[in-house]
Amino acid sequence: MEGQMPMIGGEIPPPPPPQLPEIPAPGLAIAEELDQRLLVQLRDGRKLLGHLRSFDQFANVVLEDAIERVVVGRLYGDIHLGVQVVRGENVVLMGRVEEGAAEMPAGYERVNEAEIKEAQKAEKVEQELRGGMAGRFDFLDE
Repeated sequence: MEGQMPMIGGEIPPPPPPQLPEIPAPGLAIAEELDQRLLVQLRDGRKLLGHLRSFDQFANVVLEDAIERVVVGRLYGDIHLGVQVVRGENVVLMGRVEEGAAEMPAGYERVNEAEIKEAQKAEKVEQELRGGMAGRFDFLDE
């Protein structure tokens, strides 16, 4: 009986369950980003940049020195928000922004807050007009 497992009650005990790799809880991944500058993409398409200061079990996050990065065509600008609380259900993705990384790819022109807001309004009006006109000619698709 050497080399065999000890028998309990005359039966061989079942083999131990397979060991699964330890998977970190989702909160641990966010915890690694505390005090880092992050880009947060929201469900409505907005992009926020700021330093992650706090989070909870629902992935609600607090960003300090937050800005909204607005891109319209080849123009971009920042709207300063200060401290921003974002509900976790609105977050699509979060990623660290490395210090010293390029603000935007080449070919984009930075404008001030007033100019980017004006460009954003013009883009919204244009989209509404395009949507309205497309709706009027819907019958052509049939």
